Amino acid sequence: MGLTTDSATAPPGAASPGTGPGALPAPDDQASLEVVPARHYARWAAAVAVTVLVAQFVHGLATNPVWEWGVFSDYVLSETIVQAVWVTLQLTACATVLGFLLGTVLAFMRLSRSSLLQTVAWTYIWIFRSIPMIVQLVFWFNLSVLYEELGVGIPFGPVFWSVDSNSLIGTIGAAIIGLSLHQAAYAAEIVRGGVISVDHGQLEAAAALGIPRLRQIRRIMLPQAMRAILPTAGNEIIGLLKGTSVVYVMSIGELFYQVQVIYGRNGRVIPLLLVATAWYVVLTSLLSLAQYYVERHFARGANRTPPPTPIQRARRFIRTLRAAAALRNQPVVPLKILGPVGDNR
Repeated sequence: MGLTTDSATAPPGAASPGTGPGALPAPDDQASLEVVPARHYARWAAAVAVTVLVAQFVHGLATNPVWEWGVFSDYVLSETIVQAVWVTLQLTACATVLGFLLGTVLAFMRLSRSSLLQTVAWTYIWIFRSIPMIVQLVFWFNLSVLYEELGVGIPFGPVFWSVDSNSLIGTIGAAIIGLSLHQAAYAAEIVRGGVISVDHGQLEAAAALGIPRLRQIRRIMLPQAMRAILPTAGNEIIGLLKGTSVVYVMSIGELFYQVQVIYGRNGRVIPLLLVATAWYVVLTSLLSLAQYYVERHFARGANRTPPPTPIQRARRFIRTLRAAAALRNQPVVPLKILGPVGDNR
């Protein structure tokens, strides 16, 4: 008895293989199918809505007379505002350097094997993270009420030299001390997080080679820890730049205080606040750019081929445009029609 096909053995009325609703079409039929791209209607609707909102915001900036762009242009580069920006930068730089130096010491105190050092560092971080910055600044501003004189001498004994607190710590000094001590508590945790992210086996290998402890920290631990420290540290410095506006309670002529003084005199609140906003945006952008290049520097050991910088991308784009323009300017050379193979005529 010969073999029968499936169609022959199929019951009457049953669909043959390849004709069901879930069956794949034949290879000849696949070539005739129309390819339809996926349509993301929700994505298109969201893009349209965002575009409309952005257009409305830009239109309001350009047409709303309350912004008073003329007043903005008069004050944004005025001598008073530029000097206030310089004071803001000075406060940020001093508090950043002193805060991270003290924070690094506190971080290594927390990582030490001494229970006393760990307790002191943990208590400092706990206290200064618990008290708002504005409270600390007011406290340091009124330090002379608590200590009229500061001196040098034997602990719990005679004082050899003393000076009045107000003459030693002025308004700017009190602001720098308050900002630095407040920043040190956060910097300590940032540095500690970066240090514990380094593989401990590398330090053990360095100790086995006889490398001194300080050199291990300076040459092995910190360069690797910087990759984990920098993103958070950059964010903290930017926050400190904006946080310097709190020193207005001490009547220091930084950016926000000067803006308040000016719009308190002329009543132009919105354009003067826009002046402060513009300067904060510019300074934050510069700090972000510096953070990008510093992170790129410390990522050299991990990324053998780091991504191009924005300047390198711009140069590459310009070279591409020049190459395309040069290619378009070249004369068109007609192709020579060759004869049959072997025909040298």
